[in-house]
Amino acid sequence: MLVKTYGSATFGIEATTITVEVDINPGTKFYMVGLPDNAVKESQFRIRTALSNMGHRIPGKRIVINLAPADIRKEGSYYDLTIAIGILAASGQINSAEVSKYIVMGELSLDGGLQPLKGALPIALQAKKEGFKGIILPIDNAKEAAIVDGLEVRGAKHIKEVIDFFNGGEDLAIEVVNTKEEFETKNLQSDYDFSDVKGQESVKRAMEIAAAGGHNIVMIGPPGAGKTMLAKRIPSILPPLSLEEALETTKIHSVANKLGSQSGLIVTRPIRSPHHTISDVALVGGGQVPQPGEISLAHNGVLFLDELPEFKRAVLEVLRQPLEDRIISISRAKFAVDYPASFMLVASMNPCPCGYYNHPEKNCICNSGLVQQYLSRISGPLLDRIDMHIEVTPIAFIDMSSVAPAEKSELVRARVVVAREIQASRFDDMEGVHCNAQILPKYMAEICKLDDEGHKLLQTAMERLGLSARAYNRILKVARTIADLDGAKSILSQHIGEAISYRSLDRDGWAG
Repeated sequence: MLVKTYGSATFGIEATTITVEVDINPGTKFYMVGLPDNAVKESQFRIRTALSNMGHRIPGKRIVINLAPADIRKEGSYYDLTIAIGILAASGQINSAEVSKYIVMGELSLDGGLQPLKGALPIALQAKKEGFKGIILPIDNAKEAAIVDGLEVRGAKHIKEVIDFFNGGEDLAIEVVNTKEEFETKNLQSDYDFSDVKGQESVKRAMEIAAAGGHNIVMIGPPGAGKTMLAKRIPSILPPLSLEEALETTKIHSVANKLGSQSGLIVTRPIRSPHHTISDVALVGGGQVPQPGEISLAHNGVLFLDELPEFKRAVLEVLRQPLEDRIISISRAKFAVDYPASFMLVASMNPCPCGYYNHPEKNCICNSGLVQQYLSRISGPLLDRIDMHIEVTPIAFIDMSSVAPAEKSELVRARVVVAREIQASRFDDMEGVHCNAQILPKYMAEICKLDDEGHKLLQTAMERLGLSARAYNRILKVARTIADLDGAKSILSQHIGEAISYRSLDRDGWAG
């Protein structure tokens, strides 16, 4: 008897439906075809033992299992439940009438328990798209998959529950999540607030501009000046995630298995802070079994690189392409996947090995050559891709001991949201452009027009600082954001002047 059950495979952050065809006829041996990897091939031992421990069995006949489409490699242990239900249905041990209406996925323990899987959200989205009635998966993934409306999401702890469900016995409860309610109640939650930071008003202003335009920013200053403290609070002033952004962010974390068993929709912008010993593959993604890297996990959020010069040069250089294209393409001999990587880069660094170059009170023990050598760990092309370079100085005691209340993140966020709304209206007809940092070169002349005074000011800065063409565009984009925060329709000379001041760490203008 031939029975078809359905599972799913994830490639990148999208899912592809896999048809598991089970054919049982007189004869012997167990065959599995359709490019299964070792984990899939080993499923017969897990299935045989789990069914045996429950009083069911794999019939001693010729069993052929085909995983279609046969030209896609099937990886992982999540097809255990799909194959087991197919075998039981084909051998008449369960009713096969409803089997083909559901996507069925899950790894089996030897006692029949179901282990959680990766990628439940993209699998559920694809199931709805293809018209399946529902999806049956481990209970730990039910809340995540239930984000998708209009799809029956049934979670199970044990294969016995799934067998009883198909045989018309005990029903599997449908997991229900009010996506809109969860999104609205949790969207503005944050553990950090700008009111915790004493002083540093000029740096806060720069961060407000960066958040308003989605600009990359690097802070340079001595130890203890507050760089890390400031960076951790940037997500609290970023505009709230839209529902579309929240779904896309959740899909990435789902595929990377970064969602907990009680997690549903990710509703706050992520911040990722990898250690400087990270490898290039861990940062951008890939591997033998492709996985999203830190830059994709930071999609729609913040990637914070603390102590930037301590990262390996090769690791930093792989950031250049995703910073421009906002997508990372992983190409290998046998596969190619794309992961979204639209993140805001926030970096911090000391100005020299000892940390006290240009310190107002402490003396630096590094000679000028050593300072330049330290800074040269960050290549010019990478530095060019960072829109704003901010010098952070130690705060004075009077600011540190002040009891006066500082401005809260919600007030800063309100101004940022207004600026983003202006940009959303401006870029309404431009696909893939949502904020000023993403303006394409062909739109620069139209969006970032300068008057004569602003043009002369920018020309002088370009000549004196030795800036590149890319830095020229970055200054214009930052100036456009400053104008948006001021509610100005055109870029004025004061906007250009402030934007230029945020390029003070360009190579020709720092440390000789």
